[in-house]
Amino acid sequence: MLSFLSKQKLTVGLDIGSHSIKVCELAEDGKKMRLLSLGTAQLPPGAVEDGELKDPEAVADIIKTLIQNLGIKSNKVAISISGYSVIMKKINLAVMTDDELQQHIQTEAEQYIPFDIDEVYIDYQDLQTNAERDERTDVMLVAAKKDVVNKYIDMLNSIGLQVVVVDVDAFALENSYELSMGQEGNVILVDIGSSKMNINIISEGASVFARDVFLGSRQLTEQIQSRLGVSFAEAEDLKICAQDPGDQISGLEESFASACKQWVLEIQKALDFYDSNYPDAPIDKMVLSGGGVHIKGLSEYFSAEANLEVDIFDPFVATVFDGKKIDSAYVGYLGPEMAISTGLATRKVPF
Repeated sequence: MLSFLSKQKLTVGLDIGSHSIKVCELAEDGKKMRLLSLGTAQLPPGAVEDGELKDPEAVADIIKTLIQNLGIKSNKVAISISGYSVIMKKINLAVMTDDELQQHIQTEAEQYIPFDIDEVYIDYQDLQTNAERDERTDVMLVAAKKDVVNKYIDMLNSIGLQVVVVDVDAFALENSYELSMGQEGNVILVDIGSSKMNINIISEGASVFARDVFLGSRQLTEQIQSRLGVSFAEAEDLKICAQDPGDQISGLEESFASACKQWVLEIQKALDFYDSNYPDAPIDKMVLSGGGVHIKGLSEYFSAEANLEVDIFDPFVATVFDGKKIDSAYVGYLGPEMAISTGLATRKVPF
């Protein structure tokens, strides 16, 4: 057995979106990560909506088939959640020891969580923003509705998978970026999925702003479909320029401008918040990921509107893999869509 396989102690990253399933399996190989497998499978419409499972049996069947097709043997998976059932809030607290913070956070959380406190799972991370003599520090508080999380766990248990990590999309994206690019600099990460856009601002290795916006690339597809009177599949092809628009180019441009303007407004809100709170640490660049990056011209549009350098995220830039087993062109194309699943795949099995 290869040495890195015998030491496999990482979870399988499983990103369950509203449009597709993304799976990534990594292994530690010396000081690097080795990509063992990756893949994606499309979900039927409505199977997952706003981060909630609506058709668990259909989703389970697709995940089971995808895992089998990829030849993944490990049954320990990490998932992430998002949507209206997840609350992320940065709060400012007195500096405490780890034990003191753990005891205090439950009481503190009640004033920030719009759900019954008994109906949510709560977690937190001390961002350690305090200087040596500061008496207060920032803490990222996260709460997720138990019924939503449990539904995912039960669904995965039904096909023999054991959920050992439940993360939040924003933090999985952050992990993925830091694996590839390190912790230096100030960047805004923007992951554009089918029905959701995740925005996460990282400053010197710490998340200072994280938010889900319920706008995504499906919105653009539907606008193209409605404006041009074409099928959903044709609209998808036109969106990524897989089909010549011909004399429909003006309608396509109008759809693009309408949808992308809303995305830029949400990104600009995040940038304005950051600039007002961190005026001496300007954002260096924007990094795009998610299926939305395949929209032709999107990165150039965002760059012009936000006046920032825009990069397309490659979560595998610092990862090695066997080119005889995994096609490099496939990895390159699929990479930006795998950002969240890659971040999940970096998590260690906790037992």
